[in-house]
Amino acid sequence: MTDAQKTAADSPLRTTGGAPPDDGGSSDTGAPIPLLEPREGIPPVVADAETLAEVVAAFASGSGPLAVDAERASGYRYGQRAYLVQLRREGSGTALIDPVACPDLSVLGDRLDGVEWVLHAATQDLPCLREIGMVPTSLFDTELAGRLAGFPRVGLGAMVEGVLGFVLEKGHSAVDWSTRPLPDPWLRYAALDVELLVDLRDALEKELDRQGKLEWARQEFDAIASAPPPEPRKEPWRRTSGLHKVRRRRQLAVVRELWETRDRIAQRRDVSPGKVLSDTAIVEAALGLPSNAHALAALNGFGHRMGRRQLEQWQAAVERARALPDPQLPQQGQPVTGPPPPRAWADKDPAAAARLSAARAGVSALAERLAMPQENLVAPDAVRRLCWEPPKDVDAESVAAALTGHGARPWQVELVTPVLVAALTAKGA
Repeated sequence: MTDAQKTAADSPLRTTGGAPPDDGGSSDTGAPIPLLEPREGIPPVVADAETLAEVVAAFASGSGPLAVDAERASGYRYGQRAYLVQLRREGSGTALIDPVACPDLSVLGDRLDGVEWVLHAATQDLPCLREIGMVPTSLFDTELAGRLAGFPRVGLGAMVEGVLGFVLEKGHSAVDWSTRPLPDPWLRYAALDVELLVDLRDALEKELDRQGKLEWARQEFDAIASAPPPEPRKEPWRRTSGLHKVRRRRQLAVVRELWETRDRIAQRRDVSPGKVLSDTAIVEAALGLPSNAHALAALNGFGHRMGRRQLEQWQAAVERARALPDPQLPQQGQPVTGPPPPRAWADKDPAAAARLSAARAGVSALAERLAMPQENLVAPDAVRRLCWEPPKDVDAESVAAALTGHGARPWQVELVTPVLVAALTAKGA
């Protein structure tokens, strides 16, 4: 470990540098300054091919990194599509693009190929950006940079305030961005989200370099940029809130039928599934196993506001589950493809439980020394898998190979391997 890495636990950056060129950072009293207006005002929303072509040309001729953000309508619409895309680049200004009116932005992605994109919490926005043809080849994630640098709060507002000395408006993050036309206060909020993103990136890059972590961050960013789209989730109905209350397989079948029926309706109506039927109602119906629509109407979530046709629709789903033959009922718990839950290790394999305990303690101590969250130092799943099935011959080479096989980046392998070798070879492990 380098001297810089050893001092990584020092207080992270708290400067007011990186302010907009026509403004100061924090005030003379040290209090953060509210950022109320974009420096060039609120740009008009791009909603036609001709204006989009002008924006593409302007941003292709800009310089430096590209700040990117996207607004979704989570809780209002089905899926996670983008309803507004915000861009900012030196020499190009800020652009707000309506991806409903301009659903194919691949030409923008193509013209900016090779340009570094700056995003905050990139993994949240990349899926919806990918849907409209925007895929970065290089990126800088300011949220992840903050985690690696040891910031206790890594939301965009907290980072901009702590690092740059400005306060961003917080009021419109959870609004329905599918609304048309979008109100000016929402557009102002959206434009301000990318106003200082490149300034924040520059300040964080300096701090990561100071701590000896810049190369680690670059490996993380490259991994995000090169990652393939995630596989569709298997049995997504198992994420129903409150499912832990459902103990019997027949009841699980009711949850599955109601969840899948709700999902089809939500997709057809383009609304959030929770607006069609709540998770609470699904679990109540599964536990109650109502025999008819009248009994269903008495359950929580199926109140008097629900019409007869709706009740019959949900009861039909319950009946389908009740009619399933036993072999077609879902199993309790999801199929296990890796180690069992750690709470079961002490009974199933005490030696593995001892290895995991030692490994967790070692990783925790190292993460604290490096001033970063444990999950950013190494994926907890990789540690569990390695402790459950360690290499036949435990040494630095075999443990490093196993970590690499579980997706760890080179910097993680280098730092964590000695800790895990010690844990796997400890007396009693």
